[in-house]
Amino acid sequence: MMVIDIPNGLPARVDTPLPGDPRLARLSLNQRTTASWSLPEAVGGAVRAGLGSIGVWREPLAEFGLEAGKRLIEDAGLRVSSICRGGFFTDPAAIDTAHESNRAAIDETALLGATTLVLVAGGLPSGDRDIAAARSRATDAIARLLPYARERGVTLGIEPMHPIFAADRGVISTLRQALDIAEEFDAADVGVVVDTFHVWWEPDVLAQIARAADRIVSYQVCDWITPLPADSLLSRGMMGDGHIDFASLTTAVAAAGYIGDVEVEIFNAEVWAADGDAVVSTMARRYVELVQPYL
Repeated sequence: MMVIDIPNGLPARVDTPLPGDPRLARLSLNQRTTASWSLPEAVGGAVRAGLGSIGVWREPLAEFGLEAGKRLIEDAGLRVSSICRGGFFTDPAAIDTAHESNRAAIDETALLGATTLVLVAGGLPSGDRDIAAARSRATDAIARLLPYARERGVTLGIEPMHPIFAADRGVISTLRQALDIAEEFDAADVGVVVDTFHVWWEPDVLAQIARAADRIVSYQVCDWITPLPADSLLSRGMMGDGHIDFASLTTAVAAAGYIGDVEVEIFNAEVWAADGDAVVSTMARRYVELVQPYL
């Protein structure tokens, strides 16, 4: 049966896996992939597709209600693969505010039974050009959070971001830099997020993934598409629509011993405008073709 893919209209090379297909056991729908969906809609879509887990964002969770969200996800039989997001540590004028927000994020992670809170370091404050000092503030903020995270049973996952975002979102730009920070702490406390969109270009990425063997707390996948849209944040594409070699990256992540869920996290205006169930179907097809065989 020929199926038309969303959003690019190319013919699918594999059939849509049905609910119960064992190849879907580790596939997680990150909520940003279907950004127009509320938390109940995202949970319903994941269940209809036969996925085992969902990556939860704090804002729609708060909108729906923390306790209600916990019950909703538990009743659906889904795992929470991660909570997005904490961090944004780098503004000296907002250090205490960020700390309290991150403590709340740790509470939410623990409440939902997830083990990983994804941390985005934050960019350079207005007028600041000292990126090394900003990274140092992020490291100090992680150290300050650790006792509370450990008490709540939550691992902090540092997500390096592509350097195109260093100024405004993430001064930690490479997996090497993320590991340099993470290795200052116990592996049970601080790990790293391997997001294909952010690390695919890194010259020694495979060596750094091997180095991260006991610290990979989340594996997130999507593609790098060109030409970049006006808003570079929305340049994530469906797997197979861009330039990333998922076989080599996934093989390396598996060889490093990662056995957790694989989140598809896509920021893309066309994907967001498409029918959510069609997006999830495409996501499942591309995953079983391009990612799952290498786990």
